[in-house]
Amino acid sequence: MHDDLSGLTAFLAVARKRSFTAAATELRVTPSAVSQTLRALEERVGVRLLQRTTRSVGLTEAGARFLARLEPAMQGVHEAFESLGELRDRPAGLLRLNMPRYGYQEVLGSRLAEFLAAYPDIQVDIQLDDALVDIIEQGFDAGFRVGDLMEREMIAIQVSDDIPMAVVGSPSYFATHGKPKHPRDLRHHDCINYRSRTTGGLFRWNLTEGEKRIEVAVEGRVIFDDSELLVAAAVDGLGLAFAPENRIRKLVAEKRLARVLEPYCPTLPGFFLYYPSRAHVAPKLKALIDFVKVGRRR
Repeated sequence: MHDDLSGLTAFLAVARKRSFTAAATELRVTPSAVSQTLRALEERVGVRLLQRTTRSVGLTEAGARFLARLEPAMQGVHEAFESLGELRDRPAGLLRLNMPRYGYQEVLGSRLAEFLAAYPDIQVDIQLDDALVDIIEQGFDAGFRVGDLMEREMIAIQVSDDIPMAVVGSPSYFATHGKPKHPRDLRHHDCINYRSRTTGGLFRWNLTEGEKRIEVAVEGRVIFDDSELLVAAAVDGLGLAFAPENRIRKLVAEKRLARVLEPYCPTLPGFFLYYPSRAHVAPKLKALIDFVKVGRRR
């Protein structure tokens, strides 16, 4: 029975990650141990579950059918174990979270030590990723996203204030190119673009004029798929950036950046913690929910 459970756990990890190495990292074993465990599972069931090549790992037809039945069953087992935590004095277990780097900095980063001190039996595994992922398929307990980017059919709790946006550039850039007075002037400027890791498309700047929404497909010679680099690139004079106001406030005060188009900059929904709708919320997740809700009221 122990061997079967180990094999099923390894199979789920490889099926999610499509990689023996990534699965081994998650399970804290070696890739060869994962490979041997899965080979033993396939020998016991008498069916090949994985299609292995030198470059990738995929599911066979039998593996895909097995995964579809196994995932909800294993989730039930997982929740059964989690429910035992309710009988303990404190929540416990591994809490897996997915969020963009900015979300971590905005919501959890400065308070993570406080959370871990309050719940010493909880271990936190955080994946920082700008791309939207299916948190159920990838085995996460919860995610943090800006309000208009969350997955559907999720329970969502706002955990940060709404986010005022700003358009900024460096003094050296404005000395050469001048300042835009209206969103339509952006077509004459180098704008630092952001490529979505989820869609592969370029992010449009959502500005406003009164009650009217202005969506601008900006152009420029620099494109990043990491939102952290946009502000740094603007400081270096590479063009205009569209960024959260609290990320540029200090740089503006230091006169390393200057704001433009302030009347047209919107306020976007803040960050939400979201998780699958389930009758039972694991004690470890409930502890995090209560923690971040209290933090927002401070």
